[in-house]
Amino acid sequence: MRLREAVLGAIREEQGQWVSGERLSMSLKVSRTTIWKQIKILQSEGYAIESSPKKGYRLSMIPDILSPEEVKDGLQTQLFGREHYYYFKEIDSTNNYAKTLAADGHPEGTVVIAESQSSGRGRRGRQWYSDSGQGIFLSLILRPPLPVNELSRINMAIALAIVDALQEVGIKSGIKWPNDILIKDRKIAGILTEAITDMDGIEFIVSGIGLNVNTLIEDFPAELRPIVTSVREEAGRMVSRVHLLQILLLKLEQRYQQLISGAFTEILEQVRTLSLVIGRDITIKQLGGITEGRAIDIDNNGFLLVRDGQGNIHHLMSGEVLLKPQ
Repeated sequence: MRLREAVLGAIREEQGQWVSGERLSMSLKVSRTTIWKQIKILQSEGYAIESSPKKGYRLSMIPDILSPEEVKDGLQTQLFGREHYYYFKEIDSTNNYAKTLAADGHPEGTVVIAESQSSGRGRRGRQWYSDSGQGIFLSLILRPPLPVNELSRINMAIALAIVDALQEVGIKSGIKWPNDILIKDRKIAGILTEAITDMDGIEFIVSGIGLNVNTLIEDFPAELRPIVTSVREEAGRMVSRVHLLQILLLKLEQRYQQLISGAFTEILEQVRTLSLVIGRDITIKQLGGITEGRAIDIDNNGFLLVRDGQGNIHHLMSGEVLLKPQ
């Protein structure tokens, strides 16, 4: 255990009571000056630690940061984020870091999370806006025992898990095929799933999730304000990101286990029910061109079925969906 974690653990155990620098020094076998330096580091991270020459130190407020010390205390998962949890104040991209870890053999359930991303990406290389300390930006390593043609099922399970987590904090949302979670046509979360495959199947998947939590509409860039929302905006209050992340990791694990146990039919039916696309007139932009028509279903492979104006059915694997006004 690093000294920072040891000092934090020691003052947390006191549950708001004073603990002397001398006692900390003796129990951790370091100098009082070293203790003082670690306290300063914790204060810089947002921990409200009072200090008194006569009484020592007292923890009066714990910040809403997504560090392993805060998230693992109360985390109910069996695997996801349990052992391999990488936390950054800022990183270029959690997906990039997770892909490097996965290529090096890190196991399923490894979580990479950051308070902010300098180069966070959405689909088609678009940058994801990440307001430091206000959202949840995570990447999860998966090694599913699935054939390549069932890859899109992962996205559906993840989308459903996000909807589940939001429901737990009183927010009803829907799924815009294939990667977005919306509330009243405003985006609250997005998914970016990247896979490495070989002749034998899927080697690993990195699923990135960006979830707007406590950002106010006026704090988003002007061009995004008409099309985004956040948990805070919908709930009318600030929400603990630590608590929401704990819920999200649990829901992700539960939906993933449901998928790999063979219960995909139930997932698919719930995704269809929550779909914001089925029954809507849409335009889909793909690399091969533009398709217009009405979305009529999502099939077992996760493809969107669209009937065009001539009655032809198109099976679309991916693309950017534009919803036409109802």
